[in-house]
Amino acid sequence: VQLQASGGGLVQAGGSLRLTCAASRSRGAILSMGWYRQAPGKEREWVATFVNRSNMNYADSVKGRFTISRDNAGNRLYLQMDSLEPEDTAVYYCKAVTPWGTNWGHGTLVTVSS
Repeated sequence: VQLQASGGGLVQAGGSLRLTCAASRSRGAILSMGWYRQAPGKEREWVATFVNRSNMNYADSVKGRFTISRDNAGNRLYLQMDSLEPEDTAVYYCKAVTPWGTNWGHGTLVTVSS
C-alpha cells in the first residue's frame, strides 16, 4: 500500500485543518488506518485510529477536537482538526495496516501559530 498525506499548512490557534491520506489499495486490503504525528525534537506519537465506523480511537490530547473518518471505498482517510493549539504543531503521518504488514506515508506539516 502506498500512502500520500496532504492538507497540512499554517493556521492560527483555534483554527481548523483537514488532512487527507490517499491509499493506493482498496478497503479490502487494509485492516485499519491511523494518524500519527511527530513534533520537533519529540518522538512520533499516535493520534487516532480508524478500524470501522463503530471503532475509532483517539489520543487523550486530541479527543473532542479531532475527528477521524474514512470514505466508503476505503481509499481515503481523513483527519478533521478543530480548535487547533500550538502544541498540535507537528509533521502528521498516516499509517495503514494490511494482512502483509504496516505501511507509512510521507508526512504533511501542520503549524499552529499562537
